[in-house]
Amino acid sequence: MGGRNIGVAVDFSSCSKAALRWASTNLARSGDQLVLIHVNNSYQNEQGAMHLWEQSGSPLIPLVEFSDPHVTKKYGLSPDKETLEILAQVAHQSGVEVFGKILYGDPTKKVCEAVDLVPLSCLVIGSRGLSTLKRALGVFARVCFVFSQILYFIATP
Repeated sequence: MGGRNIGVAVDFSSCSKAALRWASTNLARSGDQLVLIHVNNSYQNEQGAMHLWEQSGSPLIPLVEFSDPHVTKKYGLSPDKETLEILAQVAHQSGVEVFGKILYGDPTKKVCEAVDLVPLSCLVIGSRGLSTLKRALGVFARVCFVFSQILYFIATP
C-alpha cells in the first residue's frame, strides 16, 4: 500500500459519520488508504474467527467485502447504508482505497492500539457530542495522545 493510512474510528453513530465525512473531505487524497477502525466490545470468545483476532484484530477488509452483509456478519458487524454510501463516494471520487479493521475488546484501548497495529498516519474520531473541554480531557485523550506520535483530529457533527 502507498500513501498515508488515515484512520477513522467508527461506531456508526452520527458523530462517527461526521468524522468519516470530515476525513474524506479534508484529509483523504488520491493514493491514501482510509481505514475504518471499529471496535466490537460485545462478542463471545467462543465465536470462531473472532477468537483468532482478539489480540490483533481482523485483517484489513477491502470496501467490497466490507459492503457484503455475509462477510460483515462473520466479523459481528452490520454497517449502515449511509456509512457505506460515504465510503463508496470517497473511494470513487477521490481515488482513496477504503478498508475496515475490526478490533475486539475495550473501545478506548483498542482504538489506541490500532494506531500501531495498522499503522496509522493520523486518526479522526467523532466528538460524541461533548464540549471542547470534555473532548480534550476525555479518557481517550489521556490514554492515546500521551503514548502516540501521530496527529489526532476530533470532528464535530
